Amino acid sequence: MSLPPRRPPGDPARAVPARAPRAPRGRLRWAVRRAAVLGLAAACLGLTVPPSPGGAQGLGDRLFPTLGNTGYDVTSYDVSLDYSGHNDRPMNVTTEITAEATAELDHLNLDFARGTVRSVTIGGRPAGHEQHGEDLVLTPAFHVSRGQELKISVQHTTDPRGKGDGGWIRTADGLAMANQADAAHRVFPCNDHPSDKALFTFHITAPQQLTAVANGLPQGTATRAARRTWTYRTSHPMATELAQVSIGKSSVLLRNGPHGLTIRDVVPTADRPALARWLARTPDHLAWMERKVGPYPFEAYGVLIADARTGFELETQTLSLFEKPLFSGAQLPDWYVESVMVHELAHQWFGDSVSPRRWSDVWLNEAHATWYEALYAQERGDKRASLETRMQRAYQQSNGWRAEGGPPAAPKVPSPGQKISIFRPVVYDGSALVLYALRQKIGPAAFERLEREWVARHRDGVADTADFVKLASEVAGQNLDDFFQGWLYGSRTPPMPGHPDWRPAGAMTAPVPKGTAEAPAPEPAAPVHRTAAPLHRTAAPLHKTAAGTPAPKAAAPAPGPKGAAGTSAPKAAAPAPAPKGTAGSPVAKGTGAAAGARGAAARPGKPA
Repeated sequence: MSLPPRRPPGDPARAVPARAPRAPRGRLRWAVRRAAVLGLAAACLGLTVPPSPGGAQGLGDRLFPTLGNTGYDVTSYDVSLDYSGHNDRPMNVTTEITAEATAELDHLNLDFARGTVRSVTIGGRPAGHEQHGEDLVLTPAFHVSRGQELKISVQHTTDPRGKGDGGWIRTADGLAMANQADAAHRVFPCNDHPSDKALFTFHITAPQQLTAVANGLPQGTATRAARRTWTYRTSHPMATELAQVSIGKSSVLLRNGPHGLTIRDVVPTADRPALARWLARTPDHLAWMERKVGPYPFEAYGVLIADARTGFELETQTLSLFEKPLFSGAQLPDWYVESVMVHELAHQWFGDSVSPRRWSDVWLNEAHATWYEALYAQERGDKRASLETRMQRAYQQSNGWRAEGGPPAAPKVPSPGQKISIFRPVVYDGSALVLYALRQKIGPAAFERLEREWVARHRDGVADTADFVKLASEVAGQNLDDFFQGWLYGSRTPPMPGHPDWRPAGAMTAPVPKGTAEAPAPEPAAPVHRTAAPLHRTAAPLHKTAAGTPAPKAAAPAPGPKGAAGTSAPKAAAPAPAPKGTAGSPVAKGTGAAAGARGAAARPGKPA
């Protein structure tokens, strides 16, 4: 996810802010990895399996404790939506979930809110259902045995008139979706945690004059009277936070990308001519990213431009969401806008294909997206886009960011009522700074090998900080535990390798991103201890920005590298609150791997 834009460094009219608010290891099949991860997560978090009856549960993620559920592993979702053409009315939905029980079950929970449940069947038989907060507790008519396949069907409504905390976005001509970090369950019942990825099919029925799109590739349409149904299906597993459905007066533009990849862009029909030059840049962006990290991981890619003011961009899988004002601000230089586009594209590798095991691992998503955004800006921009200058500015502000939001891998919990407030500056430029320090320490060649191996080894899976530290140590041929302990968990920024002259500005708290609650007090770095790898990853919200004081994305945005050093802007307009809890697990010492309980409590995102 990326947040509001800023002016590029050196612009005399404004200081440049830093960008702010965005399976078991090996090459096992993603389904096997997912099942193993969920089982390990439950054990490490000390959760009872099966879940105890009578209320909300959750996986125990430190940032979002009640998000996700135990006792089953979702393999697929099939979501059918019936849109009337009015985005201010509830719509009828049927959500069908296929899952495998990972425990003996007499009841199970789904995450769900903002809708009315009309009926539920499990295995084709009526099932009991009760709402407990944002959990839907289901009681099947039969005992479910471990390993048994579950077919769950929920007839419900979903209401686009949300509270500004994610889920549906009402556009000028319809709807789009922004679920990062914890809002998918405000649209459809699900296991709403990035550690449980699944295949998706969407059936969207709407008036014929509208166009509906979703993640994946089209599977055909059917017309009945004045209404049409579109069907889309993903070829790769996807986290619920990355789901996308758009309905409106849109044009779908198709072209070929590298190696014949399908590029599908979705834009307001009335704005198609004005947006054409931006859409034409995507094939080059894809080729650039492939040169950096290897083959694109999915079946298609494209840009969805919504006629809405969101305050962020979002890396929804195969179809990244952008707000139209990003492309209509004359003050933004082309290289800046393109770097924001590359930021969301980079997330397709980092955050979508390789998803976080827990939300405290979201730095892995945003650090990499910010890194490639900054590299692209340096290659294609002017003197304001210098990577080293951006990183030096980030270094100067890093202590303040850590005091405000916690260290990169142990972020503070979300601010009350603002769950996407986990997308603070430390997650963007503050975490890209960790990658810069790593490259300085192990050298560019080893760093590039690490990047390629990371996305190849964990493709279609989930991974965490411990996995990254272990792989970095393996590729570099040296134990990097102490290095990562300081850079990822320290309350103060360590010395920068190769730059003994760089000095942090001190522990002054950097300005809080626009729309974010007052920064909490600093908390100590998490203690060092070795445990199993942590739980899961994210999604991210809208578009990141350059360093410095954040500027509202909608109001005459000032250009600036998407994450240039300075105070980052919020990852999304209404930041999602961070889960309550304590600091995450630090890097384990002694084995060349980072510690952190895999599945242990420790979390968009984006909508970015």
